[in-house]
Amino acid sequence: MSAYKTQVGGDHYKKYKIQPSEFINKNKLLFAEGSAIKYIVRHQDKGGKESLEKAKHFIDMIIERDYK
Repeated sequence: MSAYKTQVGGDHYKKYKIQPSEFINKNKLLFAEGSAIKYIVRHQDKGGKESLEKAKHFIDMIIERDYK
C-alpha cells in the first residue's frame, strides 16, 4: 500500500483526490510552500482560522526569503 493512502493522526486529508503531501513531494516544493498548502487545504476540517493564520505565516516567510 502506498504511504499516500495512509494518514496518521486523523482523516482530514482523506477526502481529497491528491493528498497535500503527495502534491508537495511530487512537485519538489520547499518546506514553507508545502506547509502553506497543507494549512490552506485543511482549514475547513482541522484548525479553522488558526490553520489559515499558519498558512499566512508561511507565506510571509516566503515573501521575506524571496522578495527582500
